[in-house]
This record gives sequence, C-alpha cells and structure tokens, in this order.
Amino acid sequence: MSCRDILAASAAGQRVTDDEFLVLADRAGLYELAWCADAIRRRLHPDKVVSYVIDRNVNYTDICISACTFCAYFKAPESGDGMVLDRDELLAKIEETKKLGGTQILLQGGLHPDLPFSWYEDMVAAIKATGIHLHGFSPPEIVHFAELSGLSIGEVIGRLIAAGLDSIPGGGAEILSDLVRRRIAPRKCSADQWLEVMEEGHRQGLRTTATMMFGHIETMDERLEHLRRLRELQDRTGGFTAFIPWPFQPDHTELGRQQHYSTSGQAYLRMLALSRIYLDNIANIQASWVTQGPKIAQLSLFFGANDFGSTMIEENVVAAAGISFRLSEQEICRLVDDAGFVPRQRYMDYRLVGERGGRS
Repeated sequence: MSCRDILAASAAGQRVTDDEFLVLADRAGLYELAWCADAIRRRLHPDKVVSYVIDRNVNYTDICISACTFCAYFKAPESGDGMVLDRDELLAKIEETKKLGGTQILLQGGLHPDLPFSWYEDMVAAIKATGIHLHGFSPPEIVHFAELSGLSIGEVIGRLIAAGLDSIPGGGAEILSDLVRRRIAPRKCSADQWLEVMEEGHRQGLRTTATMMFGHIETMDERLEHLRRLRELQDRTGGFTAFIPWPFQPDHTELGRQQHYSTSGQAYLRMLALSRIYLDNIANIQASWVTQGPKIAQLSLFFGANDFGSTMIEENVVAAAGISFRLSEQEICRLVDDAGFVPRQRYMDYRLVGERGGRS
C-alpha cells in the first residue's frame, strides 16, 4: 500500500498497522503526515479548541538512586548535594499556584533510598487538604515505593488514593523497550512494570497520561514498540487521557557526553504526527513547548496536537538540561489564538474550566 493510501485510510478512521506505521515513518513526506494528523485532529476535535492547564511541577527531592544517563537533574545519595523539599515550602508553592489560577500540582521526585512510604502518604494528605488536584508519582516512583515498603503495586496505589492521589503522570516511560532501558536507565523499572502501574491505576479508577522521550539511542522499531504497547493498554482500559512525546535534551547529561544527539524541529513534528496517526484510541496529543519553544509548539497544532500542555509555573528537570523556555497563560493564549484556534483552560481529565460538570 502506498503512503497516500495509508494516510487516506487513517484520516477516514481506519487503524494503522505496525507495518504501515513503518512505511509512513520511512517514506511519507512531512506535509503528507501533517495533512493526515491534522485531519484526525479535526475529526476528534471539530470545535477548534486548544486546551491548556495551569499547574506547577513540584520536585519533592532530587536525590535519586536511578542515575539515569539522560537526566541532568538528579543528585546521587552519597553526594551530599541533594535536597528534600520542606513541607512548609511545598504548601507555599501550592498556595501560590492556586492564586495564579492553577488547578493542579504535578508532583514527582527522585528515587530516594531512605524515605519511608508513610512519608509520601503524609505528603499526599497534606497536599490534598489544600483542595488542589494532585497529579503525582510516575510509575518508576510507584515501583520504588513498592520495593522499599514490601507492598504490591496495587497496595501502594490504593494507599496513595486513600491519602488523596487523583491521577498519575506518564513520566519515566522514556522508550518502553527493555533493550533501550537497560542501556540508558538500568536501575529504573522495566517496561512491563511501567505498564503494570498504569494498568493497575486505571483498574483502581485513576486517569493517567503517557509520554515518550525519543531521539537518543532508540530505533524507529523501538519507538513503534513503545506506541504499540500504549495502544494495546488503552484498548484494554481506556485510562490514558493524553500522550506527550518530546525529544531527549542532551546538555549536561551523561548520555549527551557519550554521543552527540540532536532532534530538529522537523524531526519532532514528524514524530508528533506519526503518534497522532498511530494512537487512534488516545484522544489528546500534547505539544511540547518546554523542549521545542513557542513557535514549533504553535506549528504542532497543525501536526496533530490539540493541547498546549501546562503553563509550568515551575519546571526543574528540563531546565537542568539547559532548556529554559517559559510561557505565561497570556502568551499561550496568544499563540493559540494567532494560529486560528480557541484557547481554553482545562483540568487533568480534559474537562474545560467553566464547563458544567467540570472538576479538578
């Protein structure tokens, strides 16, 4: 089948096979991919709304035993340079976020070797008492909690929900191929464990997001493996609200020192469009202005993205790799409006702020 035939069938709602995905990745032109991804976006989101969320990325600790080669943020436990966020400072960050119109906190941290699970439960309860939505703890963190506490993944998630956890972010996915994971993050959870956390979270009623960090040692076949495993899980549970792909940021990382990696804006847009085309069962695709900057993020709206992500009142992990784009809510709205779309603030579950039945 030709690229044109595959793209026409996909635009009309037919699921793309793995072989067809690889044909498109190898042969399709940039504008052909954009046409198809945009057609799918318009079919799924005909109202021309581009959503965004006002939130803050809070890192409760940078102390981490994982020592991922792609991370410029972590501090080794033995270094003596790491931090654990003070509870009063955490609550002050939340109050500031609420005053700025924020509806959620994205809470993530390193895999600290010494903090007991009860410490995390207490932190969740303190955050939940503020009334803000808590989008917290990526699958590697939850697997880490289970290993330290001796609890099962299901028990950990159940206790976090009881303490006040509202949803789980998709961090720590990188590439869901253990061949890749063993080379770039050998101490982090396996691909199967990442997916197990998400499936168990969905089973217990949590909505989650999914991510992919690409543009390093992985092959296109391994990117496809990642997308396939997400699509299969979404077929079973329907629990993913959005997919967010972003390119590896190599500066100040061990992986970046080992070899030069660079993903162009064009390569990013191709992968974004391919993701929109393949992931036919995930409704929302998010642009990555944090890594790509405002103009490429604006172009993303014509390559399948329907969400501009977060205002990110605070962001530390990508910034540690030397990327420091910042956008206010007003700037996001202007970029969306200038592209011909309607900007609307949303909650984590993609209900729009002000919409009847909307909730945090």
